[in-house]
Amino acid sequence: MMKSTNFYNKPETTPEFLEFYERLAKMNAAPLWESLAELVPVTPKPRCMPVLWNYDEIRPFVMESGKLITAKDAERRVLILANPGLRDSTQVTDSLYAGLQLILPGEVAPTHRHTTSALRFIIEGNGAYTAVEGERTTMRPGDFILTPSWTYHDHGNPSDTPTVWMDGLDIPLVNFFNTGFAEHYPGEVQPVTRTEGDALMRYGGHLMPIEYKPSTLATPVFNYPYSRSREILDQLYRNGPLHPCHGIKMQYINPATGGYPLPAIGAFIQLLPSGFRGTAHRSTDSTVYCVVEGRGRSQIGEKTFVWKEHDIFVVPSWYSLFHEPQGDAVLFSYSDRPVQKALGIWREQAPMPT
Repeated sequence: MMKSTNFYNKPETTPEFLEFYERLAKMNAAPLWESLAELVPVTPKPRCMPVLWNYDEIRPFVMESGKLITAKDAERRVLILANPGLRDSTQVTDSLYAGLQLILPGEVAPTHRHTTSALRFIIEGNGAYTAVEGERTTMRPGDFILTPSWTYHDHGNPSDTPTVWMDGLDIPLVNFFNTGFAEHYPGEVQPVTRTEGDALMRYGGHLMPIEYKPSTLATPVFNYPYSRSREILDQLYRNGPLHPCHGIKMQYINPATGGYPLPAIGAFIQLLPSGFRGTAHRSTDSTVYCVVEGRGRSQIGEKTFVWKEHDIFVVPSWYSLFHEPQGDAVLFSYSDRPVQKALGIWREQAPMPT
C-alpha cells in the first residue's frame, strides 16, 4: 500500500522497514525516502513567520534597558527581535538576525570586530556616531550604515539625546558555516585616522581613485545618507513609471562593483506614493522591513499588518505580499538575496500569476 505525499509516494512504514531502519542507524545511516518530502519540498517551507513589531510598544523596553545596563558592560546594548517561529535560535528569519540597539548620551560602545557583517538602519536620534576602520560617521534617521566583516567598529554618542537603530547581521549564515570569529581592539576606542565623509567622497560620488582594486566583497562606502536616498526616490517618482508591485524601489549598491553592499545581505529602499496599491508578488528571500515614513498596511500571505513610522515586520520566503500606503510611505528592507543569487537559487514572481 502506498501513501501519497506532496512530493512523492512514500512506502508505508511496516515493521519490516522499522527493523531495517534500526539496523541501519547502527551504521550511522538513514533512508532518504523517509525524509525526502522534508528535504526537497515542492515549495519553500520557511520556519520564520510573518510578524510585526510595533515600535511604540517595544521602545519603552529599549529605553528601560538603558537603565539596567551600560553600553560598555553589555558590549552592545541590543534587544533581539526574535521571530516567533525561530524564538529558540534568536533569529528574525531563517538566515538573518535583527535587533534594536540603544546608545545613550555620553556613552561609548567599545571597539571590536567580527566575521559577521552588520548593517545599521537609524531610527531615532541625531549626533551619535559609528566609527569604521578609523573613520567616524554621524548617524541620522534613515541613514543606512555598514560595518563589513572583520572591520573594527565602535559607537559613541556625544549628543544630548538617545540614539536607536535597527541592527541586521548575517549571524545565522556565518554560524552555519562555523566561521564565527571576534576580537577586541587593544583600546576602548580606535583612533580616528580619516576625516568624516572621506569614504563617501572618495568612493560614492560616481568617481573612483585611479586604479582602485577592491580588497573585499563589501562596499568601501559605509554610510548611505537618507537625504540622498529620499531625493532620488522623489525624482524617480516624478520621472515614472511606477512598478506595479514595488512602487519606486531601489537597491543599495557597492559603487566599486555595482553589486550588493555586503556579500550576504542586500538592502533596499522604496517609495509607495499616496493612492498606490501594489500588486501581489513573492520571492524566495525572507525580508525584514522597517517603516521610514508614513502609514499603511501589508498583506503577507493570509495576514494583514497595519504599520506606521518605525515599525518593523518580516515577510517569509515565498509568501505573497502587497503594500498599500495611506499617503506617501517609505520602506527600508534587507534580505539574504545576494547569497541566493550567487547560488543561482533566487526566484521571484512579480506580479504573481492570477
